[in-house]
Amino acid sequence: MRRRVGITVGVVTALGLGGAWAAIDAARSSSHKSAYKLEKARVERGDVTGRVTATGSLSALVTVQVGSQVSGRISELYADFGQRVKKGQVIARLDQRMFQAQAEQGRANSEAAAGDLAKARAEAEEAERKLKRTKALADQNLVAHADLDAAETAAKAARAGVAAAAGNRSQAAAGYHQSRVNLGYSTIISPINGIVISRNVDVGQTVAASLQAPTLFTIAEDLGKMQVHAAVSEADVGRLEPGMTATFVVDAYPERKFKGLIRQIRDAPQTLQNVVTYDAVVDVDNSDFKLKPGMTANVTFVYAERKAVLRIPSAALRFRPPEDLMAGGGKIGDGGGKKKKHKLEKAAAAATGSSTSTSTSTSTSTTKTVWAIDGDKLKEVQVEIGVSDGNKVEIRNGGLSEGDVLVTDAISRSEKAGKNKGLF
Repeated sequence: MRRRVGITVGVVTALGLGGAWAAIDAARSSSHKSAYKLEKARVERGDVTGRVTATGSLSALVTVQVGSQVSGRISELYADFGQRVKKGQVIARLDQRMFQAQAEQGRANSEAAAGDLAKARAEAEEAERKLKRTKALADQNLVAHADLDAAETAAKAARAGVAAAAGNRSQAAAGYHQSRVNLGYSTIISPINGIVISRNVDVGQTVAASLQAPTLFTIAEDLGKMQVHAAVSEADVGRLEPGMTATFVVDAYPERKFKGLIRQIRDAPQTLQNVVTYDAVVDVDNSDFKLKPGMTANVTFVYAERKAVLRIPSAALRFRPPEDLMAGGGKIGDGGGKKKKHKLEKAAAAATGSSTSTSTSTSTSTTKTVWAIDGDKLKEVQVEIGVSDGNKVEIRNGGLSEGDVLVTDAISRSEKAGKNKGLF
């Protein structure tokens, strides 16, 4: 019995000593445990493609808005949506009765003016004959000088009457010509060969052209060749140039990529909500007529491609170590007993004057700072970056090699624990 009691006491004592040593070991490990959980990534070799994205809309190369230069009521329509028309083809006609009446009135006025001119010429000839007879008699002193003066005045008045009649005739002829032109404008013809993509009037509708010509039809010259007007931000427009390849997708065919070439980059800026963009015109082949005018295009321009280069995550460029972590010399295992008073600092903190960085992610310089793991410490490394695709960044020069480990983020264990605690 005493032997069993002794064995039991020994076992309990051994278990107690083991638990004590385990507690001591846990305390030691917790005292050297880092206050932050580090997110890491390795320097690798791969491809990096630089892209610029923009949004635009599709349109035909040549689009003509056909309007009416005279007011009137639509009496006939000869073209409709999607119909192909030829240059000179009649596509609509206004009610011509009023224009015909005006033309007839203009012709009558012109004829009357011609008659008045003939009468004035006849009267002028008669006045000239009287003037000649009066001069002959005056040379023989058979008439008074007053009669000669009267004859000269009558002749001059007759000549002036001819000039006035000629002017009235020209004026009447111009009015007649204008009435005939208006009559011709009452017939609407197509100015180009193309397809009617819009019709804005119906038979019986009255159009008024008093202030500006109303648009009756919109005709696209050739939908087999189209263009995309892409709005490129001022930060990216310097990377594009004419002749560069572009790809885009439209909502109607989300799984298909269409290709095009930049024809020109227009210099006229467009400002919307303090954002400046420039119009990049992309020529597109639409021989299968899948694309339609007005479609929204999400365009991607590839301005650089790098093959088998060193690359790192772009998050590594934005990472900045917390101040309390760097206070311990940058040791990953240090700082377990220090109270955390500061939140994590990213690139924005560096831009506000952090002393732990020599450049910011928003800087235009190609020299950036990353933090690598060197044993149990963080090491600051200066690198020269190249092309970026948004997720990966090319490394051109610097103190990095393939396989090096970089820090992309540091999460405070105390803050993480507090958030998890708040969930329960």
